[in-house]
Amino acid sequence: MGQAGIPQADDRVRETRRQATEVGDNPRKGEKAVIFKRGDIYYYEFELRGRRYKESTRQGNPRTARQMEAARRTQILKGEVGIHDKPPAPTFQDFSERFLDWIATEKAAKPKTVQFYRDCVKQILKFDKIRLTLIDRVDEALIAEYTKWRTAQTRRFAVRLKDGRCTLGDTLRPVAVASVNRELATVRRMLNVARTWKEVSIVPVIKLLPGERTHERVLTHAEESRYLEAAPLLLRQFATVMLDTGMRPEEVCRMRWEYVHLEPVNGSRFGYVHNPHGKTKQAKRNLPLTARAQAVLSMRYEGNEPPKQGYVFEGTEDGHVPYSTIDSQHARALAAMTGVPHFRMYDLRHTFLTRLGEVNTDPYTIQKIAGHSTITMTQRYVHPTPERVEESFARLQEYNRTKRGASENTTAAPVN
Repeated sequence: MGQAGIPQADDRVRETRRQATEVGDNPRKGEKAVIFKRGDIYYYEFELRGRRYKESTRQGNPRTARQMEAARRTQILKGEVGIHDKPPAPTFQDFSERFLDWIATEKAAKPKTVQFYRDCVKQILKFDKIRLTLIDRVDEALIAEYTKWRTAQTRRFAVRLKDGRCTLGDTLRPVAVASVNRELATVRRMLNVARTWKEVSIVPVIKLLPGERTHERVLTHAEESRYLEAAPLLLRQFATVMLDTGMRPEEVCRMRWEYVHLEPVNGSRFGYVHNPHGKTKQAKRNLPLTARAQAVLSMRYEGNEPPKQGYVFEGTEDGHVPYSTIDSQHARALAAMTGVPHFRMYDLRHTFLTRLGEVNTDPYTIQKIAGHSTITMTQRYVHPTPERVEESFARLQEYNRTKRGASENTTAAPVN
């Protein structure tokens, strides 16, 4: 454009501003607003509280531009009195990254818990509808869709090929109800955290699926004897400690000689073992030893050069025996036995706690021995056997018979 054309262009801009002001503006006193056009885009310009605002509407319609100018003015006035428009909610995927970062910090002392949430979130994000949905748009209908999609899938497992590559194999069995419920519980936890962080105002009702299998396997004494006979020495000693102390498998793995006391002390006839930390705060506890557990630990102590420190169940490279080694020996011992239903190593802990209940140990003592954080958790682990139920009814029957007999032998006092 030449020098002669510049004044003409300025005149056109001023004329556009004048027309927009005349047609669509009701200027406030001292706060005049102007809508003008540059190219195909409208701009607004106004002064408010002594400050001038000039912004593009990115629109080519003057009516829309006028509405945007009014909305911007309202936004500014709201901000002056502490009213701010809520920013758009993040997508479920974006929020999951923030959630996992928070979990990693909040549960830094529990890496297994952190990994649990990472695995669950990874599985949930495979469902595109929930992955791309805004966190405040997740509702009962979307959860129902996810549940339907997830339950229709089958269990898969990793397979390592001869060339070193890994692929996925398919069991053709449906995904376990427990797996789906853990994922639904993770979604529920995420939404509750989102509400705490003011990302959502309402959390949808998320109900877990019925039919989840629970692990309530308790060994009989006959099964215990057969199992210990079939177990190799390492597994036999490991299992005996679990059966007689109720310690968790990981607690037995990292048991150290510094915390094992084989001599009677503080009322413990056969010594005790101290567990310094564990899954919960209550996992820190002293556990008295039985004669059998003391014999097993003494055998390991005397079998090597008596150590002053280190792991009781030592492994390689100055570490403790890996749990995978114990679990492999456990699987082979079960395979060598016939007529014994399958059970997990953790069921040895169940067995110990159940037997405590069978000898009338009160629940709060069991809670302390088990290292549970709540009495509710203790109730999950203690399972009355059919024999104990029958004995309870027999005692009730005898109690009722005695009381009823006494009542029948009582003579009513005469009434004058």
